[in-house]
Amino acid sequence: MKTLKTQLGRLAAIAALSMAMTAPSWAALPVGAQAPDFKLQGALGGKALTFSLQDALKKGPVVLYFFPAAFSAGCTIEAHDFAEATDGFNKLGATVVGVTAGNVEQVSDFSKLECRDKFTVAADPGAKIATEYKNTMVHDGKTLSDRTSYVIAPDGKILLSYTDRNPEVHIQKAMDAVKQYRAEHHS
Repeated sequence: MKTLKTQLGRLAAIAALSMAMTAPSWAALPVGAQAPDFKLQGALGGKALTFSLQDALKKGPVVLYFFPAAFSAGCTIEAHDFAEATDGFNKLGATVVGVTAGNVEQVSDFSKLECRDKFTVAADPGAKIATEYKNTMVHDGKTLSDRTSYVIAPDGKILLSYTDRNPEVHIQKAMDAVKQYRAEHHS
């Protein structure tokens, strides 16, 4: 009985959190759309840098994932999963970058601690880039980036557009899209 009450309590908390976050007012950019170019300040392994989508695309596909806020529970899980998968993405010629509009002052620490020095994390103050990619949400009166993953081909076309607040499936969907791209372009 206690276990059932605990599970019901967790479900109620998840439902309350979901209702507290306003759904995006539009859908994320679709597959086939041109990805908006951007440059953002960020960090890799705690070291400051400027991330340029255009420069990254010269090297191959880019796995661009937006997340709500550094050090929140779901975002930490997703960062760990992307960190574990980054070497696999790199072997396929893909660059991984995480972008957040929440806790932007913490991207340096987040890149080191939760992203395990594996990939760049960029700050999107005011959710300007998230807005261009049409994946924002409102939480506690603040506009944040919603949890959306994109895979962008070197020509700037979106190969994957996936939004889900649950971080669990993003990495596999992105990996599948990169593998499909590589199979079609490196046979």
